[in-house]
Amino acid sequence: MIKHWFITIILLFNFTIVIGQTGIKVPEFDDDYSKTVQMLENAETDIDYKSFRESFIESKQFKIASEKSSEFRDLKKQMYRQMSESKYDSIIATTKKMLSIDYTSMTAHKILRQTYKIVGDSKNAEKYKTIQFGLLKSIVNNGDGKSCENGWPVIQISEEYFILDMLGVELKTQSIDGGICDRMEVEDENGETKVYYFEISYVFKGKEKLKEK
Repeated sequence: MIKHWFITIILLFNFTIVIGQTGIKVPEFDDDYSKTVQMLENAETDIDYKSFRESFIESKQFKIASEKSSEFRDLKKQMYRQMSESKYDSIIATTKKMLSIDYTSMTAHKILRQTYKIVGDSKNAEKYKTIQFGLLKSIVNNGDGKSCENGWPVIQISEEYFILDMLGVELKTQSIDGGICDRMEVEDENGETKVYYFEISYVFKGKEKLKEK
């Protein structure tokens, strides 16, 4: 009996170490983005998510994220491979590395909260669910996506693909409309063609910020 409890404690201790080593690295810059990431990690989730996403473009972390774009893509590939193998501790570690690079990534927040739910950590599952949907609503609640004038405002192209994936549609063609919108022609699960618009002024602003020295 004592041996059984000893082994159980060791296993729990090792599991705690694994999870404990996967903390998100909060940027140490004195800017709105860094301060808000710290707030969110402290579970202070009642924020203006649209302003938070936009602050990412203005932050020093945005340039760092751009420099680490290939690393981020590799981490994303690792994440999907780990998901297929049900390696939950590895998924948590990988998604937190992704969020250390870009905390606005809805994909990372989604997979992280789903994984926490699977392992029974309801507190963290709820926290990252709130953040994920806060980010999502800050886009889809600011327009209807049915015209360029009412296009959903994004700061990165990855947000467009995340939303299309959430809608369960397949992208057919993508084009620029009016110079400030992405026009996405898609096909839904019933084979019907639909068109969604994304307002991309912040995407262009981000590209300009990256040119600055």
